[in-house]
Amino acid sequence: MVEIQLVRLDMDLPVPSYARLGDAGCDLVARADAVLAPAGGRAVIPTGIALNIPEGHAGLVLPRSGLAARHGVSCLNAPGLIDPGYRGEVAVILVNTDPSTPYKVCRGDRVAQLVICRVEEARFVAVESLETSERGEGGFGHSGR
Repeated sequence: MVEIQLVRLDMDLPVPSYARLGDAGCDLVARADAVLAPAGGRAVIPTGIALNIPEGHAGLVLPRSGLAARHGVSCLNAPGLIDPGYRGEVAVILVNTDPSTPYKVCRGDRVAQLVICRVEEARFVAVESLETSERGEGGFGHSGR
């Protein structure tokens, strides 16, 4: 288990928590109200927390499946990446994909999930060619429908 230092920027909001034992994502809540217009309306939603993610780790901000399924609301840049050096307030960019119904975000609503994961730093090495693989250069849609 990795320890994440957290500053509560709003003492009335809960710290991120996991709904069930073993869940990969913990809930992030909205610090402010907002209305997402239909057909692509978006807003940056503050969460009321700042994090100290340790080196070798990253935070990934992901959509909540219930918001997407029931309301067409998702995270615009999913996954949002929180680098270990970032110390500002965590925010979520929400987008409303419903073609006709606005979506109201209320303070305290669960708006996204945060996954903390271990990451490796890569060293890129230029070569003349790559090893062959079964997939080769097959790109988008390569494996069929």
